[in-house]
Amino acid sequence: MTGPTLGHFALFLALAAAAWAATAAWLSTIARGRGLQYSAERGLLTAFACVACAVVALEYGFVTNDFRLDAVYHYSSIAQPLPYKIGALWGGQAGSLLLWTLLLGGMATVVVLTNRKKNRALMPWVTVVLGVVMTFFLILVNFVASPFEVGPWRADGVGLNPQLKNYWMMIHPPTLYNGYVAFTVPFAFAIAALATRRTGDIWFRTTRRWTLYAWFFLGIGILMGSYWAYIELGWGGYWAWDPVENASLMPWLTGTAFLHSVMIQEKRGMLKVWNVSLVIMTFCLAIFGTFLTRSGIISSVHSFATSNIGPAFAWFLGIVFFGSLCLLILRLPALESEARLESALSREASFLFNNMVLVGIAATVLLLTTFPLISESVTGRKVTMGPPIFNLVNIPWALVLMALMGIGPLIAWRKATAPSSTPISGPSSTRSRSSTRPSASRSPRSCSPPPRWNSPGASGRAAASTARVL
Repeated sequence: MTGPTLGHFALFLALAAAAWAATAAWLSTIARGRGLQYSAERGLLTAFACVACAVVALEYGFVTNDFRLDAVYHYSSIAQPLPYKIGALWGGQAGSLLLWTLLLGGMATVVVLTNRKKNRALMPWVTVVLGVVMTFFLILVNFVASPFEVGPWRADGVGLNPQLKNYWMMIHPPTLYNGYVAFTVPFAFAIAALATRRTGDIWFRTTRRWTLYAWFFLGIGILMGSYWAYIELGWGGYWAWDPVENASLMPWLTGTAFLHSVMIQEKRGMLKVWNVSLVIMTFCLAIFGTFLTRSGIISSVHSFATSNIGPAFAWFLGIVFFGSLCLLILRLPALESEARLESALSREASFLFNNMVLVGIAATVLLLTTFPLISESVTGRKVTMGPPIFNLVNIPWALVLMALMGIGPLIAWRKATAPSSTPISGPSSTRSRSSTRPSASRSPRSCSPPPRWNSPGASGRAAASTARVL
C-alpha cells in the first residue's frame, strides 16, 4: 500500500470513528447505557490513532520527496533542508488542517483517559462535542482540502515560500495551534454542564489546567509570531494589527477574562452566565481565527489563498455559536448567582471591570478587523483600517486595564472597608507609637498593667478581631 493510499484510508477510517463517537455518545444520553459511552470513547481513541497514521504517511512523503503528492510538490523540494521538509506539513492549507485535527485528537484522548473514573455524568456530552468538532475537521481533510491529492510524476518540487524558511516556522504554528485547539476542551465541558444542568463548579475546576494550557500556548504563539514578523517583514515593529494577528489576539483576550472571572464564581458563586458566555465566545473566536486565516476573505500576509473552505467554516461557526447561545438561554434558570455584588469598591467589582475592558478590546478589534468586509458588502467600497485607528481606540483601554491590574489585588472581597485599605506602618510610625508608650520611670500606680497576651481570653479576643477583619 502506497503512502497516499494509506493516508486516504486512515483519514476515512478516522472520520467514521469520530462520527460514531459523536453518535454513540449522544445515544448514551438517551439510553442511559454505559456500553455506548465506552464505545464512543474508544471511537475517539481510534480516530486519533488513524489521524496519527495519516500524519506519519504525509511526513514520509515529505522526507522521501514523493512529489506525486500535491502537498509535497508545492511545499517541498529536493534541496530543502530536512527540518523545513518536516515543517512543510503545516506550510499549506491541507497540512495545517491535518495538524489541527491531530492536536484535537490527542487532546480528546487525554480527556478520555483522565476521566475514566470521574465526571461520568458529563463525559457523554463532552464526547459528543469533541466528536462533532473532530468530525467537522475530518470532513474538511477528506473531501474539501485533502493533503493526499495526487498529481502526475514530477522530478522536483516548488519548495516553501522563502519567508517561511525561518526557524520560527518550526515552532510558531504548532504553538499557536496548541492554543487554538485546547480551548475546545473547556468549551466541551461547558456545553456538557449546560446539557446536564450541572452548572456548579465541577466543569471549570476540571478544565482549569486546560484553560491555562490554551491561554499560555496561544500567548507564547502570539509573541513568537510578533518577533518573526519583526525580523522577516520589516514592519519596523512587533505588531501591525494585521487581520490574522488580530484573529489570534481576540480569543486570548476573552480567555484572559475567563481566567479572572471564574475566580469570582469559585469564591462567591457569581457570574455563572458570564463565565459560560466567555467560554463559548473564546471557542467561537478560535474557530473564527482559523476561518479568517484559511478563507482568504481578508487580505493578510499571514493568510492562505482564497479557497472553497471558507463557506464550510462559516456554516460551522454559525451553527456552533447560535446552538450554544440557544442552549445557554434554555439553562438560564440553572445559572442563577448564589450571591450579589455588594459594593462597587470590592475585588469582585474590580474583576468585573477588568472583564469588561478585556471583552471591550476584543469586540473593538473584531469590529475594526471585519469593518472592511461590512463596508464592501453594504456600500460596495473597499476601506482599510490601519494601525492608527487601532492604536487610537485600544491604547487608552490598555492603560485602564493596567491600572485595574494594580488596584484589583489590593481591594478586599465583598466590600472594601477602612481596615482593608489601611497602609502598612513603616519604621517612622513605629517610632511615633513607641514614643507615646508609658515611660519606665513613671510610677507603677500611674501605669496600667501590661496585657496578658498568653491568657486564653486574650487569645480568643485577638482571633475574633482577626476574623472580623478578614
